[in-house]
Amino acid sequence: MTALLRYQADLLLRSQRWLPPVILYAAFLAVGVQSGQPVLDSLGYAAGGLLPVAAWLVRICVTGEPDAARACVAAARGPARAHLACLLTALLASVVLGVTAILVVTLISAPTSNGHRVHVPPLQAGAAGLLTALVCALLGSAVGALTSRPLLRSTGRAVPAMLLAALLSAVLAGSPAQAAVSDMVTGSQSGRVPVPLLPLAGAALVTAAAFAAASALTARRSP
Repeated sequence: MTALLRYQADLLLRSQRWLPPVILYAAFLAVGVQSGQPVLDSLGYAAGGLLPVAAWLVRICVTGEPDAARACVAAARGPARAHLACLLTALLASVVLGVTAILVVTLISAPTSNGHRVHVPPLQAGAAGLLTALVCALLGSAVGALTSRPLLRSTGRAVPAMLLAALLSAVLAGSPAQAAVSDMVTGSQSGRVPVPLLPLAGAALVTAAAFAAASALTARRSP
């Protein structure tokens, strides 16, 4: 699996198809996060924006390989492992992007609650932001896995489904991402730093199930 991950990471970097989602995410942060804003609000904003970016990165990794090369890798390592490597590569890329964003946002934000009434420890806030970003990266990757090949092969169906699923995952009550981001916003009002362990566990379970289903279906549909 290590060799497959290296191959997929190199393919992703060389393709430069990661530039549009990364640039869009940077613009999203530039518009919504400003120096001196309450740290928990800014971290929640940064984490929530990572969800659709993670789904987009999954689609890039799953569809970026030429068919002939994909067939060779599947024959050598197995179609399920080859597909899982694509999904894990996208997830790792999302995590790296999220960690970078959280670190920058933590450094430039004010360590206070909403209204600047209560001091918020920046290290604790950054740790909560990292966990929240991980929740969103996991759930976004699950969305990407369930709205890309082999489940949805048509671009005309896959892209709208991905966008709709990402939106619903971010706003619907009961979603791990919605719960984690809401906890950050609520914590900013009181100055209490949340620890989103339950949303993280839920997102991890959903993502593991989505990755397993997509990989298994890839193996079944391979000749």
